[in-house]
Amino acid sequence: MAVTDPKVQKVTVHMGIGESGELLQRASALLEEITQQKPVNRLAKKTNRDFGIRKGEPISVLVTLRGEEAEVFLSRALEAVENKVPMSNFDLYGNFAFGIKEHIDLPGIKYDPKVGIFGMDICVTLERVGYRISRRKYKQKKINPKFRISKEEGVEFIKERFGVDIA
Repeated sequence: MAVTDPKVQKVTVHMGIGESGELLQRASALLEEITQQKPVNRLAKKTNRDFGIRKGEPISVLVTLRGEEAEVFLSRALEAVENKVPMSNFDLYGNFAFGIKEHIDLPGIKYDPKVGIFGMDICVTLERVGYRISRRKYKQKKINPKFRISKEEGVEFIKERFGVDIA
């Protein structure tokens, strides 16, 4: 059985707002405009009186992109950080994450005073073809260690596929 090259399994885009209401709705509309998908609200896990947050209150929005949309968005997001990702942002399995401080850094996005400025976190999950057997419900099996992606393989894949400089 030959080991295949890694691929982008999913790209998760998260905007943590910290409060519900109009600000969260504007962030949700902005994320929908940027990714062309409907975002999901994420709820607070704990009450924090100092920040005025109650448990169960929506405080952030999240979108998960898969397939070609994920790769197109990832290439745009990497342009926003000038195609540079630090080596410390990679985990042991080749996945990585980075942040964008202002959404207007993304190519093709213009500033709108009605919306404001929002930052976002982008998490990229890499895997090989065949990794699904560990997640499926029917005949679930453990993954052979050779199917796991190492940190070095993830770095090489991102360098070759997206032309990213790893610092």
